[in-house]
Amino acid sequence: MFEAGAALKATHGADKVFDFTLGNPNVPPPDSFKQALAEVAQDREIDHAYMPNAGYPETRQAVAAQVAAEQGCPVSGEDIIMTCGAAGGLNVVLKAILNPGETVVVSAPFFVEYRFYIENHGGQMVTVPSLEGFDLDLDALSAAIDENTRAVLINSPNNPTGVVYAHDTIVRLTELLAEKSRAHDRYIYLITDEPYRDIVYDDIAVPGIFDKYPDSIVVTSYSKTLSLPGERIGFIAVNPAANCRQDLLAAMVFTNRVLGFVNAPALMQRVLARMPAERVNIGEYAKKRAALCGILSDCGYDFVKPAGAFYLFPKSPLPDDVAFVRQLQQELILAVPGSGFGGPGYFRLAFCVDDQTIENAADGFKRAIDAVK
Repeated sequence: MFEAGAALKATHGADKVFDFTLGNPNVPPPDSFKQALAEVAQDREIDHAYMPNAGYPETRQAVAAQVAAEQGCPVSGEDIIMTCGAAGGLNVVLKAILNPGETVVVSAPFFVEYRFYIENHGGQMVTVPSLEGFDLDLDALSAAIDENTRAVLINSPNNPTGVVYAHDTIVRLTELLAEKSRAHDRYIYLITDEPYRDIVYDDIAVPGIFDKYPDSIVVTSYSKTLSLPGERIGFIAVNPAANCRQDLLAAMVFTNRVLGFVNAPALMQRVLARMPAERVNIGEYAKKRAALCGILSDCGYDFVKPAGAFYLFPKSPLPDDVAFVRQLQQELILAVPGSGFGGPGYFRLAFCVDDQTIENAADGFKRAIDAVK
């Protein structure tokens, strides 16, 4: 899709091509980030040497205070490992916990790279379908968890659907995992991938997990909440109540190093220590969501309005989602087939784009759906 988009832009001009493929934030970082970055850069006492592989203690403590507020329970700096984004963090976690051939259960649709992360470390991904509206199917999850399951990995707000799992759903999931852990006499971890935690709408809140299930791990990044995807900065938070907590933390510190990350970027850690709770202007994404939802609704597309993140995952008017994405290309609209996310029959639109892209694509969306009816 990226290459097809580049070819279309070269032929027609970038302003004539409406690219909704990549979740690359277009809302700028907050002014407080720029101020903190300038302060750190001008601090003559700052060096660029190696540090503890888990990160600077002052950064970890600042992040722990943020996580404690989100999770509703005490969290210390020792429970935090700074990472090269959420992608780096997930690989660190999976390397630490997986034995060869063990499985990680994931609900579809899912972020496309999960399978590769799991297979990187000798694991196998087991996928289960979601319910109508993309909520977790707990019966399907229960059937998929067996004596070989090491973890369940969830993503809320979800990429690609924008769904936020409700508090009651998370409670029932953690009850299921506690039951399965007892039945199979092993720790089954709940890993939550949360880079979109703060990008939510309509006063919706993402529920915490630490107060509900001890063997839980949060992985996240500042790529979306501070619009810093290129800076590769994030963290792992381990539940203070986790079984074998010290061994688990030690394993992750070790894998953070030997996977080649060594440590999270020093400059970004220094900046975050000064402003761990800052966020981009979510209202900008809310306006873009409203504009794109309005256009697609008027055109007759079927979709679930996203509660978080900055994606729409409409149903394809054709059973073959790849074929419909090609139809959109005829209108110079670039989208991603849902098949890549384990969601055939749908397609993903990233609305973290400028307002003109959304507005100017309206006629093309209408012509595309009319052409296949």
